[in-house]
Amino acid sequence: MSRSKEMDLTVGNPFRSLLKFAIPVILGNLFQLFYTLADSVIVGKTLGADSLAAVGSTSIIIYFVFCFINGFTGGFGICLGQRCGAKDEKGMRKSVAVSTILSIVFTVVLTLLCCLFAHEILYLMQIPSDISGEAYDYMFVVLLGTGATVFYNMISNMLRALGDSKTPLYFLVFSSILNIFLDLFFILVFHMGVAGAAIATVISQVISAGLVAICLMKTNASYRLELHKLHIYKDKFFGMMRVGLPAGMQGAVFSISNVLIQSSINSFGSTVMAGSTAAANIEGFVYTAMNAFYQTALSFTGQNMGAKKYDRVAKILRICILCVTVTGVVLGCGAYLLGTPLLSIYTSDPEVIQYGLERMLIVCVPYFLCGIMDTHVGVLRGMGYSIMPMIVSLTGACALRVVWILTVFQMNRTLFMLFLSYPVTWAVTAAAHFVCYLIVHHKMMEKAKAEQAEAAKA
Repeated sequence: MSRSKEMDLTVGNPFRSLLKFAIPVILGNLFQLFYTLADSVIVGKTLGADSLAAVGSTSIIIYFVFCFINGFTGGFGICLGQRCGAKDEKGMRKSVAVSTILSIVFTVVLTLLCCLFAHEILYLMQIPSDISGEAYDYMFVVLLGTGATVFYNMISNMLRALGDSKTPLYFLVFSSILNIFLDLFFILVFHMGVAGAAIATVISQVISAGLVAICLMKTNASYRLELHKLHIYKDKFFGMMRVGLPAGMQGAVFSISNVLIQSSINSFGSTVMAGSTAAANIEGFVYTAMNAFYQTALSFTGQNMGAKKYDRVAKILRICILCVTVTGVVLGCGAYLLGTPLLSIYTSDPEVIQYGLERMLIVCVPYFLCGIMDTHVGVLRGMGYSIMPMIVSLTGACALRVVWILTVFQMNRTLFMLFLSYPVTWAVTAAAHFVCYLIVHHKMMEKAKAEQAEAAKA
């Protein structure tokens, strides 16, 4: 990667720079979503509603794992971004080395755990017996390729932290298109069913991870990845664990409440499961577009904190909140209004489509609340606070959601009441994160004043 692809996120007009950075991230997120979209569409159209339900019933577990991966490796990007903002090239090299070693260890441990407990996970989720076999085949193969996801996310997060949001996009476009062709090849030619869709996904992820790894090893920049120079540096190790581990735990534990919701959906039968799966895939496009502003807030805040340009952090938050709200409202409401034709991409069953529309009305329309919640988390993490947003998110959007399911939903066991848990918990958690930001920002400005006073004395 050449330095021309990097962006100094500490200078220039924040709004213009933010949009220039965010657009490739949005496109990259959308193309990454094509992995699961291609699987769902091709499986639903060629293998039927039961196979679609099998893929959908395991998607929440796969999402659980990927949330941990993205949160954990995102912590690596924060540390690298702060060193980049401080123009600390030695610290950048150390951050890349430690990130690589941690990712290798993390991949081995996570892959073993996922594969060893696959059967137990499906049992706990109450997967109907008529689709449990296909569900296991799909989930086992996808989780077996966890390593590719770890390394792609690690390197992509590091490149974005350095201001390069375009390079990961190029490779994702290629591998996403490849995934579609492989899906058709394994399912239609080799008749491998949902396992073929999973194999296509893993192969595509391996290729995208390999390409970005080569990119990082071929660059002439100071943060070049050199395998023979990998070494654990204690200061960087503990710094990354302090930021990355809470972020990963938040993503994973946060998904537990979603697993509980998916289990509740499963209790309504395979038709409801298929409708919910199709709707969730459409919602995924809205979420990934909004999530780009979380990643943007993370990268911009990290570099500006490293450069000690604290006054830009508040501007970054305001711009990201504005962008994520507009994106969420336009895409969320648009997706619902076009719900019938969009759901018809996945299935022609009118009952499945109706259940999908019911979910989209309650979840997709107010989805911007989730975007606001995540953007606050991105800024807080970029400021170096990882445990605080983790605790708030786990309390507000996880524990509260579990309480809702065990109390409110049990008193009125309807899909409406089940799905309503999403917007309610998003709103509560976003408000709590905003209060935390005000507290942290006040401390940050007090620290800046103290530093200025010390500099004046010197």
